[in-house]
Amino acid sequence: MVREPTRDDVDALVGPATPHFAFQIRARLRELVGGLPPEHEVHRYAEAQMQRLDDLGYASSKADEGERESPERIGWDELPSSAPVDRPLPRRP
Repeated sequence: MVREPTRDDVDALVGPATPHFAFQIRARLRELVGGLPPEHEVHRYAEAQMQRLDDLGYASSKADEGERESPERIGWDELPSSAPVDRPLPRRP
């Protein structure tokens, strides 16, 4: 018998996520909670984390804590991308 997924299981998948693997981890998370009813607390939690992963997939950094570098910093315009997870790049149509 397979045990029911927990919030800790969700966090174990999401915790080490990087922009490069965000969409793959989101897909694994969807599979993990796919058998739970939508109103289940862990399913709702996973849905919120899947949204974070979706945003992360369009970001260049997971930096969702701490101070931001100022765009006025010398060399800022030379960075290839500076899209933290809370302000991801625009999605392509």
